[in-house]
Amino acid sequence: MKNNVLKTLSLVLALVMVIGLSACAKPAEEPAVAPAPTETPAPAPEAPKADVLAEAVNSYFANMPEDIYKIAEKDFVAKVKAGEDMLILDIRSAEDYAKGHIKGAVNAPWGPAVAASLDKLPADKPVMVYCYTGQTAGQAVATLNMAGVNAKSVNLGWNLGISKVEGIADLTETTANDFPAATAVQVEPEIKAAITAYYDGLAAVKGTTYANYKISEDDAKKLVDAKDAGTIFLSVRKAEDFAKGHIEGAVNIPFGKGMEQQFNTLPKDKKIVVYCYTGQTAGQTVAGLRLLGYDAVSMHSGMGTPATGTAGWLNKGFPTVQ
Repeated sequence: MKNNVLKTLSLVLALVMVIGLSACAKPAEEPAVAPAPTETPAPAPEAPKADVLAEAVNSYFANMPEDIYKIAEKDFVAKVKAGEDMLILDIRSAEDYAKGHIKGAVNAPWGPAVAASLDKLPADKPVMVYCYTGQTAGQAVATLNMAGVNAKSVNLGWNLGISKVEGIADLTETTANDFPAATAVQVEPEIKAAITAYYDGLAAVKGTTYANYKISEDDAKKLVDAKDAGTIFLSVRKAEDFAKGHIEGAVNIPFGKGMEQQFNTLPKDKKIVVYCYTGQTAGQTVAGLRLLGYDAVSMHSGMGTPATGTAGWLNKGFPTVQ
């Protein structure tokens, strides 16, 4: 019996030891819970890039001064006589410049040389530009102002304007002048590239109906007579003058401040023939439209005035409608 008691005590002791060891054992770790995934915030949408070129073109028209970027030939000559501080830019051919030009004028012949002159034009003084009759000067002045140059075109250019001012012989020379040292205008790269392309593009139309981004009155009339569906005529004359008589089928956007707001009414899939009175404001308009992507050209001498002689639509006796 004694042995049975000892066995029972041994079993009880063993059981107590097992229970004790179990109680002291390190509890099993609960499986780690994976953190809830966090959403990666969507990147902020990029701000639309400003169309620097379009802004410059639209600003040119939106901020047009009362003188519409032009100066009368007599006022220009008076400034030359007074020795006013300005740069005079003659954009006629090198040959015609050599035959005689305004004293002090520098030469950048119409074409790529005009774009190349951007690095030489002053930021602190006005630039007066003249050509033969004012039409290509109108284009040049528009592109230069869009680049940040304070430029104006001389009314009627050399042939019809400057050369007819009394006393001009005393202000004419044949000596070539270099561009003076100056703090050049800083031009936005996009604008400079567009203006360079504008003048480089003249090579593609050289010798064609649209040379110099212009069209003659005779060729313009052929388009009207043929009722060419791929062409639209744009008059930038005053509304009252448009009402008195205009080229058949023409639309009217009077030249002046704010005209850029109506450019979106023009088609980009047609050639736009722009005309004014003598060609200068049409030239400015053409430059702006072409830089905005329109296929625009100006009509030689516009509707014509007494100053344009036999040139111009009306002076040629071509018809108009009301």
